Formats: sequence, structure tokens, C-alpha cells
Amino acid sequence: MGKDYYKILGISKGAAEEDIKKAYRKQALKWHPDKNKAPNAAEKFKEVAEAYEVLSDPKKRDIYDQYGEEGLKGGGGGGGGGATDGQGSTFTYTFHGDPHATFATFFGGTNPFEMFFGRKVNGRDDEDMEVDTGDPFGSFTSFNLNGFPRDRQPRRKQDPAIHHELRVSLEEVFHGCTKRMKISRRRLNADGRTTRTEDKILSIEIKRGWKEGTKITFPREGDESPGCIPADIVFVIKDKPHPHFRREGSDIVYPVRISLRQSLCGCSVTVSTIDGKTCNMKITEVIKPGMRKTVAGQGLPFPKNPEQRGDLIVEFDVNFPDSLPSNAKDVLKRHLPAS
Repeated sequence: MGKDYYKILGISKGAAEEDIKKAYRKQALKWHPDKNKAPNAAEKFKEVAEAYEVLSDPKKRDIYDQYGEEGLKGGGGGGGGGATDGQGSTFTYTFHGDPHATFATFFGGTNPFEMFFGRKVNGRDDEDMEVDTGDPFGSFTSFNLNGFPRDRQPRRKQDPAIHHELRVSLEEVFHGCTKRMKISRRRLNADGRTTRTEDKILSIEIKRGWKEGTKITFPREGDESPGCIPADIVFVIKDKPHPHFRREGSDIVYPVRISLRQSLCGCSVTVSTIDGKTCNMKITEVIKPGMRKTVAGQGLPFPKNPEQRGDLIVEFDVNFPDSLPSNAKDVLKRHLPAS
């Protein structure tokens, strides 16, 4: 006859997917060897895992319903030569033999017994189930559907966030871009205790106009460890030094160095913009050191409204000579005001 997986889980043959999950949760917690000290607990725990592995998989369940355990495992059915997968190929199934791996996968790698001490709770609601713990105090404990004792759920601490600088050029901020960052982190294995190292590529979409200091968070992408919530990975936007510009918010500052003669007599300067264009600026007034002129709308996009832009600010630096010939000094004395 073979094993009756439906009977093992305590459900009917037409049970829905959610009913199968609820049944496995209840039976797995009941027969887990860490809590149930009955001599047959380990074997029951294994049978429950195998039943769940079969009935939770539509393909395996369909073959099992037609041919039973023997047909599922290649011992009969399908015309005497083993069950088929619907495409003419012979299908066989063998349980992997590790019910703890099934348990860890189902509960997300977390041990639901971390804070379990056999507390007795009176009453239950529709979402509660009672789990025979088999502990020496011999009581039932009320669990919610997550598998943790009601009112005694463990509070897992999250590791502190891990911050990385993400250097971007002003051109990348102007146009927007996508950065791909490779990280290595530890992931829990199916047993919920040991870890492995794996790499992952994180794609970061840099929006137009993002300001320095903008943070992009990837929740729980840090190392996994038993009993802890993985840290968030946080990338912080940092401007790369630019050969011509620096930014102030959404404005771009373009330093221009001129001579003392130009500052006093006026000049024309050609100014580059962040998008590769140029504009000519003619100045007839006296230019003082640090004076600024603004070219409206030629800065970076506003983060919240990228169709609008900040300004391009031309900042003048006057190059004073180290010395002057005496005749030049005489001319300046005659023509420049004393104060």
C-alpha cells in the first residue's frame, strides 16, 4: 500500500495548499525531536517532512494521487514501468532524508523554539493551534500561525546598517545612470545554522539631480547569522571631484580666474556648461574677488522636479600680480581714487 501522506499530515485527499501548510506546521512542531522526547519522534518528524515535500508539490502530488508511494518512487504504476511526468518521461522521487532542512526552509531558517519554555495558555482563537511539546511538564502551548508561542515570540535584533560611499560624477547626476555594485555576504544554509559566502550584484538607479548625501538602502542584504536579522546595506551618494565644476545643492559653481587688468577694465569670458555647451559672458563693470554672476537654468536638475534646473554660477578669482613697475604705479596713482 505504501505510506498514506494525507493521513500522516492529518488532512483529507482534497486538501487545499494552505491546509497542507497548516498541517505541516502543526505536525512538524509536534514531532520535532528537540522538543518531543518520545522514542518515535525522530521517525515521525521525518515522515511529516516527506509527506509535506510530496503534497506541497503539485507534480509529485498528482503522481502520488494516481499511483501511490510506489508509483511515485518508481516501484510501479504508469503501465508497470514507473509513473510518468505527463510528457512520457519516467518520473521517480526520493526523499532527500533531512527533515531538518525541510523544517528550516519552511520556517525561514529560524528556530521557533528559541524562546519556548512550555508555557500553558488558556483559550485559543481561529488562528491558534495547539502543539504537543512532549516536554517534561506535559502541557500544550498555544502557537500562532508563524510557529512561535503566542505572547512569547522572540525579538530578533537586526545587525547595524552597513554604509558604503558611492562616488558619482556631476555628469552622472545630471543625466542619471545605473550603477552595479558587487557585494559578498554570508547566507544561511538550509540547516539554519551554518553559512556560505555568496556574491550578489545590486543595481542602483541614480536619479537625475540627486544630492550628495542621498541614501539608497537595500533591506537585509547583509550577512545572515542564526537568530539575527541581516543588516541593511546603505549606499551614500558622494560627489567625485570635477576638474571644472563643484556643486552647491542644485547649482553648479564654475570658477574663473582673471587678471587684475580684466577685473578693472572689463572682459569677456567663455563659460562651459554641465551638458557640454558653452556661453559667452561680457562684463563691463569692475570685478571684485569672489564676485559671482549667474546663468539661470544651467545647473543640475531639481531632485523632485527634474524638468527644472538650478543655476550655473560663475565665480571670479582675481589674479593679483606679485609686483608692479614704478611707472605703472604712477599711472595708477593718478587715475585711481584714493579711497
